[in-house]
Parts: sequence; C-alpha cells; structure tokens
Amino acid sequence: MKLSADDCREMMCFIADKVIENKSCLTEMDSAIGDGDHGIGMAGGMIKVKSQIEQLGEIDNAYQIFKIAGNAMLMSMGGASGVLFGSMFMAGAKGTAKELGTVELAEMFAAGLTAVTTRGKASVGDKTMVDALEPAVAAMKDYSGDSMSEMLKNAKDAAYKGMESTKSMIAKFGRAKALMERAIGHQDAGAASVWIIFSAMCEWVCSNKN
Repeated sequence: MKLSADDCREMMCFIADKVIENKSCLTEMDSAIGDGDHGIGMAGGMIKVKSQIEQLGEIDNAYQIFKIAGNAMLMSMGGASGVLFGSMFMAGAKGTAKELGTVELAEMFAAGLTAVTTRGKASVGDKTMVDALEPAVAAMKDYSGDSMSEMLKNAKDAAYKGMESTKSMIAKFGRAKALMERAIGHQDAGAASVWIIFSAMCEWVCSNKN
C-alpha cells in the first residue's frame, strides 16, 4: 500500500486538525516548564498548513505536500519550534514521486530527524521533541518492510514511550533548563506534539487505507 499525493494531502489535513484540537493541552503542558506558547504556535502553524494545502490544485508529487506543510510551519510559527517542526516535514521532502511507500516515508522522516538534531543540537535524554521523534523514526525503519499501518502503529507507540520518558528528565534546552530538578515530573510539549503527529498519521492510514 502506498500513499498518493491526494492521500498525503488528506492525511496532512487530518494531522493538522488533531494538533489544533490539542492546542489547550499543549499550551498547559508548556506553561508548566516552558514559555507557555507551544500549543498556540503549533495550532497556528497547522492552521496555515491546512489553508495552503487545501488551496492546491491537482498535484502528482506526494513529497510536495510535506514540503509545503514544513515551509508553512517555518514561515508562520517563528522561533525554534517553527524551524524544528518545519524541518521535520520539509528536510526529507525533496524528491519527486506520485506515491510514497513505507520505505520512502521512513526515509523522509529519517532525513527530518537529522535536520532537527543538526539544527537543534538535542539528543535523546535532553527532554525535547527528539525524545519522541528518534524512537519513532527508528521504529519506521525497523518496520518499513511491513504494511503501512503496522509501521505507523509501531512508530506511534515508540513516540508515546519517548514522550512519556521526558517526565523523568532534567531539561537541557529552553526555559525548562533553568528549572533543573523542578522540571522532573513534567512532560515535554514538543515530544507530545511529535506523538500527536504520528498518532494522527497512524489513525488516518488505519481508517482510510486498510
């Protein structure tokens, strides 16, 4: 099973809706240890994503959907989140293909992870989005020989475990860094956004492509 350009457009709109629905939750999460603006920024970015890809005419390059989405987030969100989440979608979306299979999707997000770690300098254990993204990408690679739904189920589960693990971490970036041990017990909002994105991808594929 592969995702056509239209599939990618519909899936990206579904992802955007899920992030927008969680605006308050993400804002509350970020308010505990961060600047309190993560949910607002993510929702605003995804509103822009939806607006741009819904206005597209006929399109036969599936990668272009992710490129447009990443660029929309980069240009509309600003700050570190805009750069990092924009890069996650955009960095690997440079090819041309009418359809994306499991291998192509895994490779695209692997390139996104590389861009995120290169720009943000964070690693697993630093209490950032990387704690959810890196295990999700690893699961995509491990299960890229299986069905699309199976691959994304494993990626979603890996992202969830990574997100949950941030509760026990001391932050090494952002405002939360200054809190030291006081940040323990609080979940990182960026990691939560990554989980929402992978969960939405999995839900859309399982509902529409099985």
